[in-house]
Amino acid sequence: MSAKAEELSEAQKARIERNRIKALHLRQAKLISHPYAKVDDKAQTTIKIQGTKYIDSGGGFLVEEPIVKDSKDEKQDAQAAPQTENGAITIPVTYEQCLECGRDFFESNLLTNFEYAVCDDCRDPDDKHSLITKTEAKHEYLLKDCDLDRREPPLKFIARKNPHDHRWGEMKLYLHLQVEKRALEVWGSEEEIIKQRELREDKREISKIKKYNKKMKELRMDMRSSLYDRTVKASHTHSYGEETYNEEEDTYTHTCTECGFVETFEKM
Repeated sequence: MSAKAEELSEAQKARIERNRIKALHLRQAKLISHPYAKVDDKAQTTIKIQGTKYIDSGGGFLVEEPIVKDSKDEKQDAQAAPQTENGAITIPVTYEQCLECGRDFFESNLLTNFEYAVCDDCRDPDDKHSLITKTEAKHEYLLKDCDLDRREPPLKFIARKNPHDHRWGEMKLYLHLQVEKRALEVWGSEEEIIKQRELREDKREISKIKKYNKKMKELRMDMRSSLYDRTVKASHTHSYGEETYNEEEDTYTHTCTECGFVETFEKM
C-alpha cells in the first residue's frame, strides 16, 4: 500500500470520528427535547390547577406531578389497610351493645328490622318489644302517615300479609316502643295524647249524630213526597283519578273522572 493511500486512510478516519461526535450531540439534543426525557428538575415548569400540580413536558401537554410519600405517611397507610392472615383479608367487625343486658352482639332480629340495639336473648315479643299495626298506631296514639313515614327519621317497619284477607294488601308492623316515642315527640306528653283522644272521640260522636239526623230527614222527605222517583238508576263504575293526601285530616281523596263523585278514605 502506498503512502498516499495511508494518508487518505487517516483522513477518512478523522472525518468518520468527527461525524460520529456530531451525530452523538444531535442524538442527545433530541432526547432532551422529548416529552418523556429526564431533564433537570430546575428546568421544569410546575403549574398548579385546582389543587393538583402538573409539569410542563415541553411536548404540548401537562404531566401530573407524582406524589412522593415519606416514611411516616407510608406507615399510616399500612396501619389503615386491612390486616392479612395466611393470605386472607381480615375485616374488622363492629359490635352493638345490648340496651337490656349490656353484652356485645353482632346481629339480632330487632337490630336488623328496626335498628333497635337489643339482642335476641333479651327480646320480649309479647310485651316490651311487641309490634303494632299502622292502623292501631294512628288510632291509639293519634299519629298521621306523615308522622310515621315522613318525619325524620322515618320509623322502620316490616310488612306482613293481612291475616283477615290476603286480598286487602300487606300490613305495616312497627315496634311499639318506637311508636310511643314518636307520639311523645309529636304531642309532647302522655297527658296531651289522652286529652286529644277524648276531643276526637267527642267530635266523632257529634259527627255520628249529625249523619244519623241527616239520614232520618232524608228518609222522611222520601216517604212524604209524592214526587219521589223510585226508578233505579243504571249502575256506574267509577274511574278514579290521582289521589290526594289531606295531612290535617290524615285521609286520602280521589275523584271519578266521569261523574265527579268524590271518595274519601284512609289507608291501612
